Amino acid sequence: MPVLYICVSVWENNVVKSQDEVQDFYGLGPDEILNAVEQCGFMPDGSLLALNSYENRVYRVGIEDAAPLVAKFYRPQRWSDAAILEEHGFALELAETEIPVVAPLRDDNGETLHHHAGHRFALFPCVGGRMPELSGGEDYEIIGRFIGRIHAVGQLQAFKARPVVDIDSYATQSYQYLMENGFIPPELELPYRSLVEDLIPEVEAAWARAGEVSQIRLHGDCHASNILWTDNGPHFVDLDDCRTGPAIQDLWMLLNGSRMDMTIQVADLLEGYTEFTEFNPRELHLVEALRTLRLLYYSAWLARRWVDPAFPRSFPWFNTTRYWEEQILALREQFSALQEPVLVWN
Repeated sequence: MPVLYICVSVWENNVVKSQDEVQDFYGLGPDEILNAVEQCGFMPDGSLLALNSYENRVYRVGIEDAAPLVAKFYRPQRWSDAAILEEHGFALELAETEIPVVAPLRDDNGETLHHHAGHRFALFPCVGGRMPELSGGEDYEIIGRFIGRIHAVGQLQAFKARPVVDIDSYATQSYQYLMENGFIPPELELPYRSLVEDLIPEVEAAWARAGEVSQIRLHGDCHASNILWTDNGPHFVDLDDCRTGPAIQDLWMLLNGSRMDMTIQVADLLEGYTEFTEFNPRELHLVEALRTLRLLYYSAWLARRWVDPAFPRSFPWFNTTRYWEEQILALREQFSALQEPVLVWN
């Protein structure tokens, strides 16, 4: 039997009413979770298990005489109603074309977004599976086919409320937040600042070399942990970060290893991808640029979430001198990678 996801957020009319609601999210308790599930017509059996999630709060909820539910509570101050509904709409659009993604369930009135005690929530079906090992070859080709199908649908219309993959939000704003809020150790501020200020023009140059690339609706966070594999092949989960951007954004995170390894992986991915939609090879200029943006964005994401008690518990190594030394080393490696010739797809 299918498992369900339930997603909850604490926005009202696209604005968080008070800081108290943020604290409510941090202290979300079993009664609120179970009552929200019960409101939707399910009878919880009282069992509740916290699952591995950082941006949101996610729990497995037992249901009497039925399959369990997974309750996913959206973080406040992240998405507006319109943005969440666009996520739901995109997932439903993909599912209706038989692409294996996790899409929200509609209620009897066709609604996907519901409310309980100041929280917003939605119910999602989920199929189990395992994270792919991505050993190459046929696995990459199969995943490429499914991403190609997602992008073929993604090109049909545009997001209006979802964000865009760009240098300003991923790099410039991230770097500024870290510097302005004192996260960089004083002795590392100068090397970090000078390195990032050298990196951003290199990323901009890579974007310029790519030229005019199409901006389409994307999964947005298409790494191996968001792909679950079954005997019938992969299915995609967690469209929480879907946004507008170049197609390569949903492909580059699956590339790893040496340059030769990545060249083979690109060929395998695009072998499947191009069965369903075209790919502009100039987007390969963006692979290392996007990897650099993600490194900067990830550090700022941890910093912005540091007031959430769950983050110091889950990421105790963040904001240590060693962490920032390793980030500087990783960014230096990215500076070198940005000087390398673009990956070739034949």
